[in-house]
Amino acid sequence: MPPHVQGQGAGVHSPLSPFAPLKPREDVVPWSLLTDIKTEVKNKRITPVYTPGVQALNQKTQKVQGFMLPLGPGEQQRHFLLASVPPTCSFCTPGGPESMIEVRTKAPVKYSLNAVVVEGTFHVLQNDPYGLYYRMTEAVGVK
Repeated sequence: MPPHVQGQGAGVHSPLSPFAPLKPREDVVPWSLLTDIKTEVKNKRITPVYTPGVQALNQKTQKVQGFMLPLGPGEQQRHFLLASVPPTCSFCTPGGPESMIEVRTKAPVKYSLNAVVVEGTFHVLQNDPYGLYYRMTEAVGVK
C-alpha cells in the first residue's frame, strides 16, 4: 500500500475549491481523529481498524462539523452524508468512508452548501453492509 501523502487526494480540502474549508472548532469531533484509521482484510472484505480515541466516541452524544451530501431531494434533509470536505461533483463522494458520516435526524435540517454542525448519538460501525464507518442518529442541527 502506498504511503499516505498529506494534503492530496480524496478527503482533503483542495486549495482550489470555491468553498471555504472548515473553520476549527473546539466543540466538535475533529476529522483528523476520524480519518486516522487503518484497514485490514477480513473474510475478503476491507474492514476498518479504529484507534482507541475513535472507539471511545461510540454510542455517545457528539457534535460533528461538515458538508452535507443529500441522499434525497428537498430543502429540508432528514437523511444525508456529512463529509469532511465539500463535494466537487454532484455525482461523486469527496472521500472514502473514513471522511463521511451517515446522519439521520430527529427533525429536518435545512440543506446548505456551507458547513453545518450536527449533534447526536455517534456510532462507530464494525461491519456495515454499505461499507460505512460512522453513523449519527437522533441528530439535530446546531448553530
